[in-house]
Amino acid sequence: MDPLRELVATSHQHTLEFFVLGLQDLCEPTVDRQELLYNASVLAHYAQVSTYADVDLPVPATLGVVCDHFVLDTTLQRDGVLLETAGAQCLLLAGFFEDQMRRRHNIRWYAELGAGFFSRAAAQEAMPGKARLLATIGRRFEPWRQCHARLSRALRDQPYVINYPKGPTS
Repeated sequence: MDPLRELVATSHQHTLEFFVLGLQDLCEPTVDRQELLYNASVLAHYAQVSTYADVDLPVPATLGVVCDHFVLDTTLQRDGVLLETAGAQCLLLAGFFEDQMRRRHNIRWYAELGAGFFSRAAAQEAMPGKARLLATIGRRFEPWRQCHARLSRALRDQPYVINYPKGPTS
């Protein structure tokens, strides 16, 4: 593999580790590990899904798309997986992309909507452990949303430097 390709290539595992470390730096040391991993997995997942994906639900471009897809279409509101997806998309857009979304959308309303999606997904979930986790994410949606927003700002403030491997000088 050539050095540039190796430098920019990433796996889902590397992406997940990147977000775990980023969130961990911004959270209290006592943060629940399952919540941390869940939130990092949301960010890692959407970092690797296109807005034009045809295999998975694409990343919505705006919170308005989330509203159109999950609020106005009431047929989806009894599907636990789609409710969880809607909550995750609210978390991503109202949290990580808060600064971009704030100009056009009421972040507080979407945060309440996202928390509700997670709570309803928990009620639909058959596995008790996952149901508890989804319910907890729903209750703690706002602190996690704010943590996502802080991570986004921290990442934007970091310099973008690519260190190319040193080759033989000519």
